[in-house]
Amino acid sequence: MTLRIGLLPQVAAAHFVSHLHIMVLAALFPLLPAFFQVDYVELGLALSLFNIVTALVQAPMGFAVDRFGAMRLLRAALALGSSSLLLIAVAPSYFCLLLGMGLAGVANAIYHPADYALLSRHIDPAYIGKAFSVHTFAGFLGAAVAPVFLLSVAVASTPAMAFAAAALVGFATLAVLWVQGSALPQATHVQSATPAGQPTVGRLALLSPMVVSLTVLFVLLNLSTGAIEKFSVAALMQGQGVALNWANSALTAFLFASAFGVLAGGTLADRTQRHGVVAASAFALATLLMMLVASARLNEPALLVVLGVTGFLTGVIAPSRDMLVRAAAPKGAEGKTFGIVSTGFNIGGTLGPVGFGWLLDQGHPTGIFWGSAAFMGLTVAVTLLQERALANNRKTRALQLTYK
Repeated sequence: MTLRIGLLPQVAAAHFVSHLHIMVLAALFPLLPAFFQVDYVELGLALSLFNIVTALVQAPMGFAVDRFGAMRLLRAALALGSSSLLLIAVAPSYFCLLLGMGLAGVANAIYHPADYALLSRHIDPAYIGKAFSVHTFAGFLGAAVAPVFLLSVAVASTPAMAFAAAALVGFATLAVLWVQGSALPQATHVQSATPAGQPTVGRLALLSPMVVSLTVLFVLLNLSTGAIEKFSVAALMQGQGVALNWANSALTAFLFASAFGVLAGGTLADRTQRHGVVAASAFALATLLMMLVASARLNEPALLVVLGVTGFLTGVIAPSRDMLVRAAAPKGAEGKTFGIVSTGFNIGGTLGPVGFGWLLDQGHPTGIFWGSAAFMGLTVAVTLLQERALANNRKTRALQLTYK
């Protein structure tokens, strides 16, 4: 296998768009009640609908990726996701918001299985860790720039124009993936036919204990980081009296540091096979920092530094996390496996807002950070168990080769 020139930039660009689209509603939240004439509960329903739809169709989309081709499905995701946001922009009603977020959820279900299938099958194994880190960095960067970009457009014009701007970024990226002879050359889709002599992967093989545990890991990852991404600003203001501009700056530091942590994590992922140890170590340190935020009243500059370091550590684990999934995926079933495992993100994205929102409503804002720390601790435990299982598998394979 060799690196296909232009493939990684194309996949990374699509991942940037996917995270930008994920953050559209959250970024515009303060402006949308008046714009749509609804309350926050109704807006929360739209966000939950997005996650529920993605969770329901992500695993089937993994099968579709392996059947019809990852690049073909990736282009379809860009087209559908951008069209759904354009629908909200041109017909800004609550009904269209729900319809648009439902369609965007379908599009979102395609990105991870399609992206990871392309990278797993077409990037040289010697560089796969760095490729995963660049891919994930692009996604984190899309999430980090979304609040500044979309709020600036909305304040300068209307929220409808912000939805349109997000759609335009998606359509522009789709054009790059389609145009022949562009700076990012076309990548052909992967054929789904099973090579001669290679057994077909059964559905039960895709539900192995390792795949199930990785899905649980993705749930915990979403719950631990989602608490910070979506609720830390309100928790800091309500619980510690932090000014809005400082609370927003702390969240921005977390998001941007997460993106750059991914790049460092990619280098680590290529230099070790102990991906579980790398992920567990980084998250253990992040757990301690979250406990510090929950238990101490840090001044604003210290808060910026602590959340920034926490973001960096949570970003470091992302490539190692992806390498764990790749190691668990049966040959030729990468799209299916990533589709199943990534469903964990959406399960966490559906459950988390309910629990964390309840903590804020009950007047327990520090519970946001204690909850994040608790889920990080569980993530460390699950990751170490997975690393132990993979180590045992490696020993078993080594013994089998020795006796052969």
